[in-house]
Amino acid sequence: MNQTATKYAREIEDLFAKYPADRKQSAVMPLLHLIQRDFGFINKQAVRDVAEIVGITPTEVASVVGFYTLYHDTPQGKYRFQICNDLPCALRGADQFLAELCKSLGIQPGETTPDGMITVEAVMCLAACDKAPMFQVQGPQGITYHENQTVEGALQLTKELAGKEVKA
Repeated sequence: MNQTATKYAREIEDLFAKYPADRKQSAVMPLLHLIQRDFGFINKQAVRDVAEIVGITPTEVASVVGFYTLYHDTPQGKYRFQICNDLPCALRGADQFLAELCKSLGIQPGETTPDGMITVEAVMCLAACDKAPMFQVQGPQGITYHENQTVEGALQLTKELAGKEVKA
């Protein structure tokens, strides 16, 4: 039994109960979520562990991690600000919003603030084109959506998140 299977034995049992016995691979995404929830990202060993648990190849698991913007294979900020900048959002100012937010934080898109709290990244389609600029924040408490944003509002949110960390 691998480390992931041992650590999450109860959760794995509960997940497998939701799917037909011959469809264990259906639990790939929930298993990846468990790992990322605890560690903030999914490393190569976790990919191998999940593959073994559900009976598919590590390449198949890695393709899920690589495809979905909700999974990450490298450690970054505790909070990930994912700004949609596909064409409809760009037409509503998303690219300028992204550039100004990063400039205010002293980083480039894809980078993390020096304190390790915030990573800002551009992503495609968060399904709120009419409310751009918009972004989602992934953090330990889940995902929150922020629509019709200003740089000032986003910076205020970064301060609020940093304040939560100080109190914790």
